[in-house]
Amino acid sequence: MKRPRRKQQITVYLDPSLAEILGDLATRRRQSQSMLVETALAAFLSPEDGKGEGALNRRLERLDRRMGRMERDIGINVETLALFIRFWLLTTPPLPEPTAAAARAQASARYEQFIETLARHLSTGHRLHQDLGREEPPS
Repeated sequence: MKRPRRKQQITVYLDPSLAEILGDLATRRRQSQSMLVETALAAFLSPEDGKGEGALNRRLERLDRRMGRMERDIGINVETLALFIRFWLLTTPPLPEPTAAAARAQASARYEQFIETLARHLSTGHRLHQDLGREEPPS
């Protein structure tokens, strides 16, 4: 009679935080760490059952939608900046030389104030463009 084949032992090195998560999960489920790793590895390596492949496809679709939104947002930002620069150049007359130096000094101070305001606003985590791009939920 043939002996059943034994499982093969391998050695795997895990990040300490991942090893702790695995240990906690094994304790909660009352299963061995080896069984949990074997199950997870089997699911990862055999997408034929549809579970692994479906999850991967959903992630890829989500990433694709995010990339699409990012491309749209970057396009809007570039177009907005280009239109603003064109408008500013068309409507702002050059300054006479005697007042140009004072205007440059004032512009420098105003620019520094703008940078400080921008830094404060960005540190809050709220973005103005999010308010502009909010879509109303369909009724």
